[in-house]
Amino acid sequence: MATKLQPIAQAAPDPMRQLLDQGYCVLPDALPNATIKALDEDLAQAFTETPFCQGGFYGERTKRFGRLLARSPHAAELVMHPDILAIAEQVLSPWCDCIQLNLTQAIALHPGALPQLPHRDQDMWRGPVGTIEYLVNVMWPFTPYREMNGTTLLWPDSHGASALEPNPDTAPIALELDPGDALVFLGSTLHGASGNRSFTTRRGAIISYCLGWLKPYENQWLTYPPDVARHFPPELAALVGYRQHRPNLGNYEGQCPSILLHDIPNHPIGAIDALRPDQQALIEAHVAGQRG
Repeated sequence: MATKLQPIAQAAPDPMRQLLDQGYCVLPDALPNATIKALDEDLAQAFTETPFCQGGFYGERTKRFGRLLARSPHAAELVMHPDILAIAEQVLSPWCDCIQLNLTQAIALHPGALPQLPHRDQDMWRGPVGTIEYLVNVMWPFTPYREMNGTTLLWPDSHGASALEPNPDTAPIALELDPGDALVFLGSTLHGASGNRSFTTRRGAIISYCLGWLKPYENQWLTYPPDVARHFPPELAALVGYRQHRPNLGNYEGQCPSILLHDIPNHPIGAIDALRPDQQALIEAHVAGQRG
């Protein structure tokens, strides 16, 4: 049965608590409908020209494409939504120094699309399960999401340590979402698109954030090379990878890759430590002892 959640103020005063307790939460009217409509219009040509996917997971009646930040200026409003960034950082910060953008992907489920295999997005990485959260997903509908046209199916309480258990026997919930709503769910939450049994195409986008030391789903440096990323605000450029994850991960010639957003040096530049505070204190004590 489809479920249309009530506004956060009535049904879930604390979306973070609901996310951690149930594995998902919905932020109704997270962005104005006009913003979503403008983004959908900017992507209309790509939706038309992109061929259908190949393979049973992506879906042979589904179209997908990425690079949304390069395709529309409105995509940044989804990626940099302050409330959602705060949620992602709070969920992921116990396991990383900083988070990063995992992907931006537009999705169109055409009539006849089959139900997607239920899955957990964290399984793209072969790390420990049950204790670490690797990513936070956000589904943004461009058109109404309904049970008939392929809305997202979620299995409540299937996240975290429950990911170690067999797939639940309980039925999933089919959330009803409208443009402007944001469905936030954990990478450990079992989910999948339902089949599109309607006569209309269901369009939307998935934005996700992951631990800053992981290899992201979308290769951000190829997706947004320096000549593109230098036009981003500094906070957005950092989120797509133009910063180091301490200690020293993702560096360019031993320095923060953000230097590539300015004049690319044409001479050796030398490496500079980028350490966590605990590591910096340890190194300073070691160096002082050696000098002594």
